[in-house]
Amino acid sequence: MSSAHVKEFTDANFDSEVLSSSTPVLVDFWAEWCMPCRSLGPIIDAIATEKGEAVKVGKVDIDANREVTMKYGITAIPTIMIFKDGKPVRTFVGLHKKEGLVAALEQAAG
Repeated sequence: MSSAHVKEFTDANFDSEVLSSSTPVLVDFWAEWCMPCRSLGPIIDAIATEKGEAVKVGKVDIDANREVTMKYGITAIPTIMIFKDGKPVRTFVGLHKKEGLVAALEQAAG
């Protein structure tokens, strides 16, 4: 991950980092071998850098974190989920533009 603002979410820390977060969280479900996921990477990095502490942005490697991947029914990647108050409020499957993702995050932030 190229941005210092992008966190690594895992089976072990998902509850504490995402579900217990006091701010909205953007979660990028991805895999190293997924080319669309790699194309989305710079967009995720840019959002994390621009939004700073106002939101939390992170990635879940679906190959290494099967439990959380199965819990949220991830069957296609990239999948981006936005969580607020421990619940998913928006899901995007496939490549999406930065503006749409930012708008959804801002809506979740209220």
